[in-house]
Amino acid sequence: MALLRVDNMTHYFGGLRAVHNYNLVLEPGHITGLIGPNGAGKTTVFNLITGIHTPTEGNVEIEGHNLIGHRPHEIASMGIGRTFQNLLLWRHMNVVEHVKMACYSQLEYGLLDAFFGTRRCRREEKRITAKAMHLLETFNVADYSSRLISNLPYGAQRRVEMARAMATNPKVLLLDEPTAGMTPDELNRMIDIIRKIHRDFEVAILMIEHRLKFVMELCEKIQTLVFGEVIAEGTPTEIQNNPEVIEAYLGKEDVT
Repeated sequence: MALLRVDNMTHYFGGLRAVHNYNLVLEPGHITGLIGPNGAGKTTVFNLITGIHTPTEGNVEIEGHNLIGHRPHEIASMGIGRTFQNLLLWRHMNVVEHVKMACYSQLEYGLLDAFFGTRRCRREEKRITAKAMHLLETFNVADYSSRLISNLPYGAQRRVEMARAMATNPKVLLLDEPTAGMTPDELNRMIDIIRKIHRDFEVAILMIEHRLKFVMELCEKIQTLVFGEVIAEGTPTEIQNNPEVIEAYLGKEDVT
């Protein structure tokens, strides 16, 4: 059984067809890339999988469980974490608070425990803080733990967002342009981080990315989306040499 399976997913915004017959089989431990020009529907695919929009047609399952009709927080609890193309961070909160907020969906104490500060509450808060700090160390942002998120460099903010996504214990991680706006040094660091979380957390990854060398280096399989439809799917070498992909998207860009 596939970890994440999408069958014939189609979606309309009014009379505009944004995604048409999208299919995906993501196996445990695999990294798949989703590429395509701006406006191709890539982020819409993520929004449909994670419940921000409900597909007009088709089916989405994780480990055989249907996701259609579930709310985003329910889908997250079922094992799908994600980051966003535009950073969605709480500017008034510090770094460790960001990650702890994502952990609160797994709390083992109730409102009365919180009100009275019971031993269970204190134990759980200690556990969550330790988990958040471990994730910040994994993403090389532990030194910023007490700083407001708005005071961090852009690349560090991206890594905090990824730590927050991992705090929900996802089985599948959706990364929407994880290197957007990064310098070459930050890009290389992100490659190492994605490899580390893929290896250490045994999470499957579906990644939207415009930096093609980044995709070619990390992904085992790549889909190319144009006008909401997948025009090619295969290994990096197959995509790089596919005439339809070259004509529709790659052009003369060097992706070797």
